[in-house]
Amino acid sequence: MANLKDPRWIWFKGGLFVVTGVLASLVLIANSPSVQTIVLLAVAIWSFCRAYYFAFYVIERCVDPKSVDARVRGCCRPSVCCGQ
Repeated sequence: MANLKDPRWIWFKGGLFVVTGVLASLVLIANSPSVQTIVLLAVAIWSFCRAYYFAFYVIERCVDPKSVDARVRGCCRPSVCCGQ
């Protein structure tokens, strides 16, 4: 599969991520409409955003610019994720 290079498709893909996230959040809240669910969902979203920021910005800018790709790829190997 080729990399996306057309800005219109990149924006469309980003929009699909937003739509998917909003729909999943609405379904979750509809299945369990409580303040606790909404707060926990907001905390989970915020935490994952901060983890993403840490993995791709803080490590690259503040720790070691060369280590980001290796660490992220290393964490995503099936043997690491599956506990083998």
